[in-house]
This record gives sequence, C-alpha cells and structure tokens, in this order.
Amino acid sequence: QVQLVESGGGLVKSGASLRLSCVASGHSVPRFMGSWFRRAPGKELEFLAAISWSSREIYYPDSMKGRVTISRDNSKNTVYLQMNYLKPEDTADYYCAAGTIIVDATSAGDYEFWGQGTQVTVSS
Repeated sequence: QVQLVESGGGLVKSGASLRLSCVASGHSVPRFMGSWFRRAPGKELEFLAAISWSSREIYYPDSMKGRVTISRDNSKNTVYLQMNYLKPEDTADYYCAAGTIIVDATSAGDYEFWGQGTQVTVSS
C-alpha cells in the first residue's frame, strides 16, 4: 500500500506561481508513474501531467503545455507540479496519483493510489 500526501496549495493572486508536492510513503514504495489531476467546483476530474519513474516519459494535455511542469525526486519519493501564470479558472482541488501498471497515463482509472488533495484558490 502506498500513501500519497499533497502539499503546497493555498490562496494566491492571479498571475502567481505555485509548486505542489506529493510525497509517497509506505512499507515498500514501488516504482510508479506519478501524475496530477484536478477537480474544479462543479466540473469533472481533469488530467494535468504525468511522469514516469525514470522521468523519460512526461505527458501534458495541450491545455496545460507551457503553464505546468511536472518533475520528481525519487530519492525523496516526491513528485512536483510547478504551475505558473495562475488564473481564477485554476481554482480547484489538486490530486496526486500513482500507478504501477499504466496503459493510459492520462486516464484516472489507471492509477491505484490517490492522495487526499490540496486546495488551490486563485483570486482575480
């Protein structure tokens, strides 16, 4: 079993940047694909970014390219999401997910482990 804990959310102004962190822990943390999703109020879960264990494969939806950067530090079992030029539309709960057998890195259903989420609120 893997536990994921996100941090780094908060209240920021439009145009600001934030870096979210996701720390994985457990008896034995496997090699996992790490990803970030978000759910805005009244909207569906949205894929933001994914990164393979080696960091050689990185995925972003077109809507996020240029505004977010995913990275990881395996020595710390941590996956990061750097978000720039934040807008009020980015207000959401942000979730970290981890998966060991991934067919589609953009699909939430492929991930076995999820964090509780961290809230990001962007004011205009």
